[in-house]
Amino acid sequence: MSKRIHSVSALFDTPDDIIHAAEKTKKAGYTRFDVNTPYPVHGMDDAMGLKPTMLPFCTLFFGLMGFFIALGLQWWTSGDPMPVIGGLDFKLPYFLERYPLVIGGKPLFSLPAFIPVMFELTVLLSALGTVGCLIAGFCNLPANGHPIQDSNYIRATACDRYGVCIESTDPRFDLEEVKAFLIKAGGKEIEIHMENEPLKIGLSNNLGFGAILATVAIVVSAKTYFVYNIMLYLPPWTWMSEQPKVLPQRVVEFLPASEAMMAPPKGTVARGFMPYRYAGNPDEAASNLLNPVPVTGESLKQGKNLFDIHCSVCHGYQGKGDSRLNGQFPAPPSLHSEKNRNLEDGRFYHIITEGQNVMPGYAKHISEEDRWKIVNYIRALQRAVNAKESDL
Repeated sequence: MSKRIHSVSALFDTPDDIIHAAEKTKKAGYTRFDVNTPYPVHGMDDAMGLKPTMLPFCTLFFGLMGFFIALGLQWWTSGDPMPVIGGLDFKLPYFLERYPLVIGGKPLFSLPAFIPVMFELTVLLSALGTVGCLIAGFCNLPANGHPIQDSNYIRATACDRYGVCIESTDPRFDLEEVKAFLIKAGGKEIEIHMENEPLKIGLSNNLGFGAILATVAIVVSAKTYFVYNIMLYLPPWTWMSEQPKVLPQRVVEFLPASEAMMAPPKGTVARGFMPYRYAGNPDEAASNLLNPVPVTGESLKQGKNLFDIHCSVCHGYQGKGDSRLNGQFPAPPSLHSEKNRNLEDGRFYHIITEGQNVMPGYAKHISEEDRWKIVNYIRALQRAVNAKESDL
């Protein structure tokens, strides 16, 4: 079987020569040709008449895919639980059921918190998709048997020469005419490139390649099994798993009630922690607690911020008992009622600390000083809503 001509090439000495040669090739009507240079030559795209590449659209496609995947995933996992329709209704696995998180009174669909993940996934998929399209689609890789490889033409253009290569698939291709055209355009060292013979893969090659793959798979599997099933269970890697300890919820006969998880003795106080003196005694708290935080612009500003985060979810921003989450939380009485206006600062502090009725205590979330700042801000709200003539 005789080889078929793939292309004809010619070399040029200067960037100006290759620019003019590309313009002449385009003007002569050739469409299946390429230019090879050792570095990018400015203006070559226009000289060759190249159309804009579609690669940016691939980048845009994969970037938008990453953006919407990140947005949809976070909306699904952190969004409204949808009591009518959930993941189980779509026959999805249990770990795909929605799990909304209520954090600091933030809305369930918190777009600002989603932005970092959306940005990262957009960049990741756009980069990987661009590289994949470039390698597999635009460059036809991993094919590496191009006919001009290992030719004098490609060696010269990879160093300090410039070249034009016209392929035989061009509708106007005629061997003698192409050679004459390239010589007329100033080309030197005309070279004819022949198609490569197809790679013959016989049974022996397939068996050899399969043997290599099988050997690699066996060695990697054996190493993985040894490391994760034998080596890690030998000293010294067992010092954590085999240390003397009692695991949770295990029966230990010599301990009281044979329970490994024992509650601390009554009255135990953690080191550096002072327990709340008036626990379970709101009347004494109202009588004995005095607000140590002075009423200043800074303390009121901090109190407002804390109130908006922790309290406005149920009480509303003005403390009128109008929950700002549309009834998702129980609406408490207004803080501006006559009863609440007459409550002592210590009583408010006690309610914030231990809670009241359906309201939980916030001692674990708000420091003592910050609780007093919230009390100051509540007083400012009450004063603003129930202003007197003397305040004007």
